[in-house]
Amino acid sequence: MKQQFSSKTLIALFCGVAATFSAVAQNSQSTVVVSGSRFEENLNEVPANVKVITRDEIANSTSNNIPEVLSQIGGVNVKNTSGNPLNLDASVDMGGYGATANSNTLILVDGQRLNPIDSGTINWESIPIDSIERIELLQGGASVQYGNGAVGGVINIITNGGAKNLNQASITYGSYNTVIGNAILRNRVNDTTIQLTANSSNTDGWRQNSAANAYSFDGKITQSLGGLDQAYIDLFFNHSNSQTPGSVLGQAGQGDSQGARAAFIGSSIATDNSGVRAGLIKEITNQLTFDIDGTYSNKNTNSNTPSYSSYLLYPNWQIAVSPKIKANFGEWGSTVIGYDFNQASQSSSYGSSFSNTSLQQNVAVMNQSMYLISRIPLRVINGLEASGGFRHQAQNASTNDFSTGSTISASQKYSANAGDVALNYNYQPGQNIFIKWDQSYRFPNTDEFWGWDQNANGGWGAPIFNGILKPQISQTYSLGGEWKIKHSRLSALLFQSITQSEIRYDPSSGSNINTAGNINRTGFLFDSSSNITKNLTLAGGGKIQRSTFATGSIAGVGVGLSPDLLLNARAQYMFNASWGTGAVLNYVSSQNYESDPTITNSLAKIPSYVAADFYVNYKIHSWETKFMIKNIGGNSYATTGGYNSTRGYYYYPTTPTTYFVNAKYNF
Repeated sequence: MKQQFSSKTLIALFCGVAATFSAVAQNSQSTVVVSGSRFEENLNEVPANVKVITRDEIANSTSNNIPEVLSQIGGVNVKNTSGNPLNLDASVDMGGYGATANSNTLILVDGQRLNPIDSGTINWESIPIDSIERIELLQGGASVQYGNGAVGGVINIITNGGAKNLNQASITYGSYNTVIGNAILRNRVNDTTIQLTANSSNTDGWRQNSAANAYSFDGKITQSLGGLDQAYIDLFFNHSNSQTPGSVLGQAGQGDSQGARAAFIGSSIATDNSGVRAGLIKEITNQLTFDIDGTYSNKNTNSNTPSYSSYLLYPNWQIAVSPKIKANFGEWGSTVIGYDFNQASQSSSYGSSFSNTSLQQNVAVMNQSMYLISRIPLRVINGLEASGGFRHQAQNASTNDFSTGSTISASQKYSANAGDVALNYNYQPGQNIFIKWDQSYRFPNTDEFWGWDQNANGGWGAPIFNGILKPQISQTYSLGGEWKIKHSRLSALLFQSITQSEIRYDPSSGSNINTAGNINRTGFLFDSSSNITKNLTLAGGGKIQRSTFATGSIAGVGVGLSPDLLLNARAQYMFNASWGTGAVLNYVSSQNYESDPTITNSLAKIPSYVAADFYVNYKIHSWETKFMIKNIGGNSYATTGGYNSTRGYYYYPTTPTTYFVNAKYNF
């Protein structure tokens, strides 16, 4: 595959940008985040690497959907298999977990989890992009705060709009007949804020059999109760329907990258998801604050593959409630105590058509956990704080398998503990360093109770029950800091994690297993931004990371789909109050195909790639227009792929150069 820039040139470019940023950095004592303790606190008080993406940054970018925001502004490794511009199936990897990235990165909406109970994709389309006020990206383990799955990182999408009225609508048209419509109506009447957001997205797709459409609606009412007290209720609904072109056989760049595999022509996946979120925050006294939130969702996924006469139904529901209380002891620190309850159920039915299916499996899961988080200022040195926390979570899982003609039933109770200890030193306003140890965990997804028997059904294959797996445990040691001086910011993090009993797919047995040996991840990341002049803003970041198996004959072998180097650079220039332009550049190094680790070192690698986007916008009165070019140069690279003994190499190509025009009206 053609690469437009050499690795040496790119590294020199990014290092030069970083050196510029490190020379200066902005006082931001007022930057507020909630991802550190689940209560609002100043960013400099959080002993963790947290990046905040604002609403304005999203607006001044080429992003049409949340995965693009995370890749272009957040610098997160994003993979997709769809072959269309909507990114409905995108997965994000914050910790170098490769094929299991979605299960090790926790996605939240206003602090409530969006991850499904199985290994399916995140319903990004359920969150209209115009409803987002900010996105918080917390790097590393956070199971003390959020429990299951907060291992590689946490992405908290905040839609709490606040009191400012905002009414706007936009339409985007682009390549492959892609049409995206967004609207937000937010108005405050006395102490009540009503926010309605909607999205409609359609595309023919670049690849054969890759058309997709998605619709979402969100209605939120927030009632101020005086002071910090408020309550909200949020109703949401979304529908998506995506054709699935399948992988391309061969190494990345080989074969007909635009064509669909014959077996997948006519295949599609449709999802309907609806539910309600609600919350209340109440200041009991000057020292005590009570917070409770909860959610209920009902999701139905249908998968249809006509060439196999295969129709799958996956209905599921989830309910969660999370009460918590924060005690503020003033100069003596603060403590948060909370309880999380989650219950979910899922079933799977299979047949030749919608009207001809039979129940194959069902699963029920209940999670309960208690946690405590404390922060204590140390009087010995001004600005030095100690913090720590603990969580205990128990999971009861039960399942029935009817696929073999006889019922196989199993039930299991497992528990896991999380903990963290940190020192955070604010030695100057807007500047802090921290050192931290944390232990986080992940319980298996419901579909990870089953593997895949390649030899069943005359070679067509079939799911096989492999048991209820125990949770994986990760311990991470990290050293980091953030520096803000004048008009610039720089953050950095050095980390090492060790994961025991990691849940992964074993190609040799066809089962999901707890790996026998440890998997180590070591790396360094940085992110920076600077207002060079009143018109020019530069930003950039990167991550150097090595994810390897640590024991036995595969010691030192790299984890599949985990690149060693990620680089991101962004620029924005305002010519005047009306005209502006910007660009983003992402570099992803070569990475191993997902494969049996015993043969990984003998295989080729997915090539490195560079993706560059550009936009120019114009504002006049209530109108805003924007022209965007994505993937300048047309390099159709691959973000994901694999190798197995049946198919050999396979990969999923991305969309080449695309063009979009956007018009937005504020009224």
